[in-house]
Order: sequence, then C-alpha cells, then structure tokens
Amino acid sequence: MFDHCLYFNTTALARVVEREWNAAYQPFDLTAPQGFVLRAVLRQPGLLNSELAGIFGIARPTATRLLDALLAKNLIERRPSAADGREWNIFPTAAALALDEPINAVSAELAQRLRGQMGGERFDDSISALRGVRESIG
Repeated sequence: MFDHCLYFNTTALARVVEREWNAAYQPFDLTAPQGFVLRAVLRQPGLLNSELAGIFGIARPTATRLLDALLAKNLIERRPSAADGREWNIFPTAAALALDEPINAVSAELAQRLRGQMGGERFDDSISALRGVRESIG
C-alpha cells in the first residue's frame, strides 16, 4: 500500500533498527539514543550540547534530555563552556571511559551482523543513500 512512501519505509526501517540497537545497548542500561550520544562524547570529549544536537540532527532540548539521562547514570559530566556561558562542555566520567571498549565492540558486532544479513554492498549502498537523502532534504 505504501511501497513508494519515503515516510512509511524509513519509519518502518527505523523501528526495526532501533529494536536491534536497543537490544545491543540494554546490557549497559542504555537506550539506543543514549548509547550513540555516549559514544560521541567518548570520541570527542568536550563537545557542546549544540554540537551534539547537530551531529544527531535533533533539537537542543532533545539532546539535553539525553544528556540528563547520561548524567543521572553518572556517565557524563557537564562543565561550563568558556566560549559561551549558555553552553556546557560534555565530558565522559571514569564509568563511561570503562564502557568505551565494550560498547564499541558491541556496536561493531551488531553493524557486522546487519551487514552480513543485508550483504556488504547493499549495506554500504543503503547507508550512503540514506545519508544523501538526509542531507538533501534536511
């Protein structure tokens, strides 16, 4: 019925993929969005709230809620930004640093499994096409 509908197909895909990532991050007591935000903070300590929002294409209040959840789990700390008093730099805590290797390993394992299910070329082409669509209409 909606075979040619971008909204229907991307939303359906997002639900399936989110279930997979939620299951992967569940052992760390993280949702998929929290896991990806934590990985970004681990990769680039000192990111600003606004930079995180930009990376993920989400509103700043949404980024703040995700960061609040990570703060409650003692995985990040906020420090006032020297450049802008309205912003916070986000840094991983020691507890987050301890998760760096395991969470990246689980992420790589899931990505590899999905790549295997889809086939490598189809996986790579799909990622590239989705990124292009996002950039062209976002």
